[in-house]
Amino acid sequence: MKEWWVQVGLLSVPLLAVYLHIPPPKLSPALLSWRSSGGYFIYKDQNIFYRDSAGAVGSSDIVILLHGFPTSSYDWCKIWEGLTQRFHRVIALDFVGFGFSDKPRPHRYSIFEQASIVEGLVRHLGLHHQRINLLSHDYGDTVAQELLHRSLQPLMLWLLFFLSRTLTRLLPCCSKFFFLFFLFSGSGQSLGPTRSLRRQTPGGTIHCVNNRFLFSILQYINQRKKHRDRWVGALMSTSVPLHLIYGPLDPVNPHPEFLQLYKKVLPMSTVSVLDDHISHYPQLEDPTGFLNAYLNFINSF
Repeated sequence: MKEWWVQVGLLSVPLLAVYLHIPPPKLSPALLSWRSSGGYFIYKDQNIFYRDSAGAVGSSDIVILLHGFPTSSYDWCKIWEGLTQRFHRVIALDFVGFGFSDKPRPHRYSIFEQASIVEGLVRHLGLHHQRINLLSHDYGDTVAQELLHRSLQPLMLWLLFFLSRTLTRLLPCCSKFFFLFFLFSGSGQSLGPTRSLRRQTPGGTIHCVNNRFLFSILQYINQRKKHRDRWVGALMSTSVPLHLIYGPLDPVNPHPEFLQLYKKVLPMSTVSVLDDHISHYPQLEDPTGFLNAYLNFINSF
């Protein structure tokens, strides 16, 4: 008798074939609302989605939010209103290849391009002479590190890094850690003619894409290894205030090894540790705790 896992595998093949032919679900009302409240700018013939909300009267502070892999700007939906009560403008974008932004194929996706797209958005909005706060997560952390390395002038960057899969990959290895690899490209629009899977989740619609596109997106992992000195060096040498908001249950950056290593490598950074049950997406799992930690950091200056 064949092993049970072989039987399960054989059964999965026809089920997957059936699933591939099921029409994708419609976007949730929440995602439709998110998309309708945003707009697009063009970066090198690519349509890049962004959302820009006016916020607190009397404040001149601006925050730009950089999402992680494999999601989109919608990751910030639960803290958006809270941020608008503190900042004059709250801005988020979908990186190329994610969310409602274009997903060109074939394409050489890179952290350098994503950083240039953020710079392009800043210019598009006429904010290149403004001081900007960057709030980043996961994949977005590496983009923020590249922006920090470029030392934009006169743009001043106040960076908040939290739950950084980036830092675990870039800093010297912990004795114990592992990584979750999600076969998703982000929430949002259709991925075009190439066959794809699309799954509805509480946060919106997530796309599973073909292996070739996924491999192209996942090159950022190799880029982190290759450019480790550039990006970790930017963190270690900067005088810009850094802050980490950490969920102890994060399987990507396990407690306590990651936190100990982070403090050792970046002793000048401040840290907020959330409740024990908070994991890799604190802005969604504990939006109140996350927002309080972030605003305490921002308001300390």
